[in-house]
Amino acid sequence: MSAPVLEIRDLTVTFTTPLGPLAAVRGIDLDVRAGEMLAVVGESGSGKSVSFLAAMGLLPKTATITGSVLLDGRQLVGASSKELRAVRGQLMSMIFQDPLSALNPVHRVGDQIAEMLQAHQKLSDKAAKARSVDLLEIVGIPQSGDRALQYPHEFSGGMRQRVVIAIAIANSPKVLIADEPTTALDVTVQAQILEVIQKVQKQFGTAVVLITHDLGVVARVCERVNVMYAGRVVERAEIGDIFDAPSHPYTRGLLASLPQAGVERLSPIAGFPPNMLRPPAGCAFRARCPHAVAECGETLPTLRQIGASHSACIRAEEVLTSS
Repeated sequence: MSAPVLEIRDLTVTFTTPLGPLAAVRGIDLDVRAGEMLAVVGESGSGKSVSFLAAMGLLPKTATITGSVLLDGRQLVGASSKELRAVRGQLMSMIFQDPLSALNPVHRVGDQIAEMLQAHQKLSDKAAKARSVDLLEIVGIPQSGDRALQYPHEFSGGMRQRVVIAIAIANSPKVLIADEPTTALDVTVQAQILEVIQKVQKQFGTAVVLITHDLGVVARVCERVNVMYAGRVVERAEIGDIFDAPSHPYTRGLLASLPQAGVERLSPIAGFPPNMLRPPAGCAFRARCPHAVAECGETLPTLRQIGASHSACIRAEEVLTSS
């Protein structure tokens, strides 16, 4: 088992809003091992993206961040803007959901890749442009020399996402955060983008964090999974154990809502996520949970080992053995 390159401990993120403090992330612990493909899954608003935007120092000033984020031994919480700029793009990079908004519409894509290279390496313009063409070829863009001279609007959605990946891997970062990288793409292009990310992981030895709500994607490409709900990690396990023996009711609900062969109707999770302006006492999932008892409203469950996984549920043993 490889050592963690990214260690997150007791991370909290609270936003100041006109209606009061909003608890977006409520004390998560998470490790990313060197060279692995780790999934972070959950519904919208569960704190997945916010956790890693906080780690990279990309949240607005309305966010209060506490806890620890160690990247290759370097503390990022409380780091200065200068220190974070040195880290972003070099040690840790992010692939954003919307490639069109992530790219500058008035600059050629090759120049945008070259800019990232020259921000962290002492390269001449000629060398940076040549490396930009190489990177476009690595991510599977044909005629990369010609395409480097084009603008983002001249690319399809899938090709723009490949350009964003090329920018993210330009300096061979140790950690690559892929934030819903296939959300706006059709199924065929989704598969191609995932193949590109896997290729990058293997070629550069990069640790990849895949943030997604799609467990089907997770099953194809990831090794370990962290399931988040209401700003907390509620289950953590190897990919096979999550699918074969989930021990948290929320994880079971996510799996039950997946389309299945021979099943005409999906089984969605009842109810709605809690209002994080007023986080509920005890387990945040209890109002939607078929296994909830009175004690669930009194105790905030923490991760503990249940079989092969770690689950934050006081009734995890019963959940594991239920049909």
